[in-house]
Amino acid sequence: MIGVFRRGSARVLTCCWSTATVHRALTGRGAIGRKHTLVIYFQQGKTVGLLTFSINVTLDGCVDHREGIADDETHAFFTRLMDEGGAMLWGRVTYEMMESYWPMVARGDTEAPPAMREWARKLEAKPKYVVSSTRKDFPWTNSYRIAGDLLTDVQKLKDATPRGVLLGSGKLATELDRLGLIDEYKFLVHPRIAGHGPTLYEGGLPGTRRLELVSATPLRNGAVAMHYRRER
Repeated sequence: MIGVFRRGSARVLTCCWSTATVHRALTGRGAIGRKHTLVIYFQQGKTVGLLTFSINVTLDGCVDHREGIADDETHAFFTRLMDEGGAMLWGRVTYEMMESYWPMVARGDTEAPPAMREWARKLEAKPKYVVSSTRKDFPWTNSYRIAGDLLTDVQKLKDATPRGVLLGSGKLATELDRLGLIDEYKFLVHPRIAGHGPTLYEGGLPGTRRLELVSATPLRNGAVAMHYRRER
C-alpha cells in the first residue's frame, strides 16, 4: 500500500512493506520480520533521511546510562538501530564518553562479550557527527564536527544521509526537538525506577510534542522497545 502526502515543501511517501523488502531496498541485504510502515521523505527529487532519537530510559524518565540493563540483548537492540542508520549524532559530552571506551573494545585492548565487540566494531566504521562549539580535534575514526548553525547544519546532514541519522544525546535532543528536527523516537524503556536525574527533556520544550505509536516490543530482559513517530 503506497500513499503520498505533503510535509511542508516535501512530499512524503508511505509504504507498507515487509522488513525484508525494506532492507533490500535500503541496504541491499535481506531480513525476515513483521510488517512495518516505512516513511521516506522526498525533497527536490531526492530522499531526505529521518532523524531518530534513541536512548535508554527508566520508567521515571532517568537517562543516566548507568541505570539501564547492559546485557547482550540491549547491545543487540542498539546494534540493529545503528545498522539501519547512516550516521550517528551526539553532543560533545556523549561523544567523549563513547570515545573513552568503545575504540578500546573495537581494538581488542579490553575484555568484552561478543555483542559489545560487534557494536564497537560497527561503531568504529560508522560516520560519527558531534556538535561542539569548543572542541575542534576529533581523532576517533570517521568523526566529524558540527559547529555552525544547528538548524542549518543538522538539516544538511539529514539531507545528505538517506538512511537516516541516529541521535543519542539527551541534551542535544532537547535543542533539536525545539527546532522541529526530530522525526522519530526509539526509546528502550527499562523496568527500573532510578529516583534521580538527569531526566528526559528536563530542559523543557515550548509545547507538548504529540507522537504516533509505531510499535512496542518487549525484550526478554523486561525492557520494552518503544517506537514513536512525530505527529504531523
